[in-house]
Amino acid sequence: MVSSGSPSPTSPEPAAAPATPNPAGGESAPATRARARTTRTTGSTRKAATPSTSRSRRAPATPKALNTLAIDIGGTGIKASVLDRTGAMELERVRVATPYPLSPLKLVNEIEKLLKELPAFDRVSAGFPGMVRGGQILSAPHFVSGSGPGGPPDPKLERAWSRFDLESALSQLTGKPAKVANDADLQGSAVVKGEGFEFVITLGTGVGTAFFLDGRLLPHFEFAHHPFRKSGSYNDAIGEAARKRIGAKKWRNRVIEAIEAFRALTFFDHCYVGGGNSTRLGPNLPPNVSIVDNTAGILGGIKLWERTA
Repeated sequence: MVSSGSPSPTSPEPAAAPATPNPAGGESAPATRARARTTRTTGSTRKAATPSTSRSRRAPATPKALNTLAIDIGGTGIKASVLDRTGAMELERVRVATPYPLSPLKLVNEIEKLLKELPAFDRVSAGFPGMVRGGQILSAPHFVSGSGPGGPPDPKLERAWSRFDLESALSQLTGKPAKVANDADLQGSAVVKGEGFEFVITLGTGVGTAFFLDGRLLPHFEFAHHPFRKSGSYNDAIGEAARKRIGAKKWRNRVIEAIEAFRALTFFDHCYVGGGNSTRLGPNLPPNVSIVDNTAGILGGIKLWERTA
């Protein structure tokens, strides 16, 4: 005898009770609970994705505007100014005469004096009249003589300048990151247009050269010490000492001859002539040759960071 409270073994499983509409005509309670579960799951997924989407659309932070201390070290003067982020000078450059004899320590002391006249800055650029590699001085032709450019070398000064780490010395002096490059490279960085092969020659106490291909600075070569004419080197033939010795007219002719020699050597697309003596050439220049302002030695300071950042 089967108990009346138990289903018969042969009876089919009872069918699930159909959803009962609620009195207001909406879904049943089970359906409402199922939708709520779905809504909670979907909502949690959406919330998790929201922060990522928000971050990806957030505008990038504006980089800090950096001011650059730019130093132009020359055989007759040491100049400096502070450039804003566009390369414009915050004030007119300040200058001191280059003292002789000039040891590395004396140069750093002279630069320290200039800093007292300048506003705040975030980094340092310096142009040096000699071969510079990795911030170290490989040659300092103007400064190895106690009597100044063109004088007999002093072995003590030669040893002091050899491999002197000017970059580290300036960083230690200012407490800011520093970069040092050849002065002609620095001046050229401020004036080239980035169009083809461009040649820069600077005429001051000595002679500097720099080469650019499509705006990219090429490795530095000290062509100033390369033989030219019977006068010795380019430095000997068209430097400041030669100009004073042979007179303005002969000196100008030699400079034009030197430019044409570089044209035959490099097939430059344009030549820029800078440095303190550039204005002595006059207006009648060979084709594709132009004079640039002497402030380029300062304005190139920001370009040095842009090209090596």
